[in-house]
Amino acid sequence: MGWKNPAILLLSIGFSSIGDFIYLVAINIIVYKLTGSAAAVAGLWIVGPLTNIFTKFWTGSFIDYRSKRKVIIVTYIVRSVFICLIPFASNMAFIYGILVVLSVAKAFFNPSSMTYIAILVPKEKRKRFNSIQSFTSSGAFIIGPVIGGSLIFITSVEITLWLNAFFFLISAILLFFLPEKENIDKESIPTLTITQVIHDFTIVKKFMVNNKYVSFVYLGYIMIMIFSFAMDAQEVVFTQQVVGLSELDYSLLISITGIGSVVGAFLLSVFSNKFSLRYMICIGLIMMTFGYTIYAFSWSFTSIVVGFVILGFFNVFLNAGIMTFYQNNVPTHVMGRVTSIYQFIQSVAQVKFLLFIGFIADLINLRLTIVALALVMLLSSFIFSVSILKPSKKGFYQEDDIKKRN
Repeated sequence: MGWKNPAILLLSIGFSSIGDFIYLVAINIIVYKLTGSAAAVAGLWIVGPLTNIFTKFWTGSFIDYRSKRKVIIVTYIVRSVFICLIPFASNMAFIYGILVVLSVAKAFFNPSSMTYIAILVPKEKRKRFNSIQSFTSSGAFIIGPVIGGSLIFITSVEITLWLNAFFFLISAILLFFLPEKENIDKESIPTLTITQVIHDFTIVKKFMVNNKYVSFVYLGYIMIMIFSFAMDAQEVVFTQQVVGLSELDYSLLISITGIGSVVGAFLLSVFSNKFSLRYMICIGLIMMTFGYTIYAFSWSFTSIVVGFVILGFFNVFLNAGIMTFYQNNVPTHVMGRVTSIYQFIQSVAQVKFLLFIGFIADLINLRLTIVALALVMLLSSFIFSVSILKPSKKGFYQEDDIKKRN
């Protein structure tokens, strides 16, 4: 197979990524405009993880028995329609209700897209595909807010959201040009019941028991990344109140970080075949956490820029490496269920950890909290990398179809 179908899928994901960032800019502005409350805006961080807690434990049971391509198309259309409804919201209850629906759609989208990539893209092409996807996502990180900010300036927040919905519609249309790679027997699709969900839980548990190392690597990655999630949630407060940056400095900081990500992703997409999966994950993780450590000890705009550029540059190596490892080691017929349960665990941990860190930061000192998080994250990344570089585990990182595991 050539690159025609993967290229269409990349284009579809690229449009939706730009749409995500336009939406992020617009929803923050519209919520703040409606409430004037920073707490209401901060609540946007919690909606996604909370929704995941109530959906992720059963979404995999739905996804694995159905066409992943069709599930993705439906999620794009749902997101397009409900984003169009946001400008008509007259109160926060209505807006949060829409956000819950959008979060549910994304809860279906993430496991479906990860599985569809593994189905559509041959194993030997996945590392390059994920590297290019990192490039498109990093590009969207810069382009999306710029487009969103420009549209809001030229038109209005409401019109921007309607135009934003169009990006998800384009993503859905592009998927109609991709082949249906699964032979789904509609008669054999089980009814989504509590019994079925419990049965699927046992299947995931069996997979985790039989594939302890794969589970260890992916869950280890998730747990380490929760530290970055907690630090990101305190980012605005830390940079402005602790370091003393202005809002303009902070905006510039985010743009520079995005440029670092784009440069890293571009180099990776071009030279991905030169890097082994193991070194992509280990170097990416250690250097990213080193960037967070520089950020935690920062005292000026320049020092934060150095930390953010490093973490932005190497984050794409880590993400592309871990996604390729995951897609190569989890069978596609259970990937939806396994991914959903992993992300359920991630969401529970995120909510608990975010609340805990918020409490600790108020109780003691935000600088000490961020420094402690960064140092623990850095130490964890070294320990985690040692387990990945063990010679006995090399077979898990094979990039062809022949697995030689010891």
